[in-house]
Amino acid sequence: MVSSKYLFFFGFCLLVLSGCKKDSGENPLPPPPTTPTSFSFSALRVNSLFSGFEYHDLNTSPIIKLSFSTKINRTTAGNHISLKDKSGNNISISTSFENNDSTVVVQPAAPLQYLSKYTLQVPTSLQSQAGGNLQTAFSVNLTTKIDSSRKFPQISDAALLTLVQQQTFKYFWDFAHPNSGLARERNTSGDLVTTGGSGFGIMALPVAIERNFITRAQGLERMQKVVGFLKNTAQHFHGAFPHWINGNTGVVIPFSAKDDGADLVETSLLVAGLLTARQ
Repeated sequence: MVSSKYLFFFGFCLLVLSGCKKDSGENPLPPPPTTPTSFSFSALRVNSLFSGFEYHDLNTSPIIKLSFSTKINRTTAGNHISLKDKSGNNISISTSFENNDSTVVVQPAAPLQYLSKYTLQVPTSLQSQAGGNLQTAFSVNLTTKIDSSRKFPQISDAALLTLVQQQTFKYFWDFAHPNSGLARERNTSGDLVTTGGSGFGIMALPVAIERNFITRAQGLERMQKVVGFLKNTAQHFHGAFPHWINGNTGVVIPFSAKDDGADLVETSLLVAGLLTARQ
């Protein structure tokens, strides 16, 4: 026979086990925690136009609309969407919402610079109202248009032509070599003067006199300096001058390794100017 104490122990275990069993109807188990679902980007419009992720010739206050597959957390939109200039500096933006918060409207807080590049960056840290993150980050390249407003007073065609001629002449007049009177290759060329460029400068002298940029006496004085230097100081080869000359010594400055003597093209330009001035 089985001892009564064993029967008692067996019955006690059955009682404990039956008490531990939960009734699914009266005491349901708590649902497992759910992970917020990620969401995707769905559409882009800049000033109501779609052009992929590259936009050009924009006004300085573009309206950028970013649409997503779900409602966006407003706080993360304001804190994580950024606009940067080409140097990586943050540009202040404002955000608003449309389509039941599934579309974020981004605008620069102040007008952007003309003819400048900017990048709108949307990272995966952007969150939905349900707590999910954007699946894939993306960026939008923006380039503003040129400022077409007038920067100077409008002038007539005749006045414009006069201004162009005067400013062109001023290069040859103001930057001529002080010793030879010939034109420098550049305004920073020091003693290096150019024979062909001097032909252009000499031909500009009669125009400058005719248009009263300088007096006839001033033009004649400059011509006497130039012709005297070419005749008495400048190095030449059978009557032809080199491309470059030292404006103080008149010695050839080689244009290249194999171009350190007479230059017929540059000489022809120089002589054309001299003939015009003489006439």
